[in-house]
Amino acid sequence: MTPDGEGLKILRARGDRLELGAVRPLREGAPITGEVVTLRPRPSFPALCDVETHFKPAQEASANDRQEPPPSAVVQRTGPAQVATDEYRRNWDAIWNRPVAKSKLAN
Repeated sequence: MTPDGEGLKILRARGDRLELGAVRPLREGAPITGEVVTLRPRPSFPALCDVETHFKPAQEASANDRQEPPPSAVVQRTGPAQVATDEYRRNWDAIWNRPVAKSKLAN
């Protein structure tokens, strides 16, 4: 058992090396702190499992596993951060980049 009581400590053979780790169930809304795997027990020895990796975080991925975005996907933009579409950006510019009209009313 892990100290938090939610997982199991494991010993994993990966290639020519052994790794000490822990497995925990995925929880909706909780951050993923490692790989997402499926364990398939072997019929002849159920305590021994084959591992299928579904997700590997970027810091753990090898250089060969990393994929760079194509140059066409990298675009320099101006305006507010994290805008979703070009239409949103055009509307933002239409609202915020026009000169402010001075009011003729007294304060």
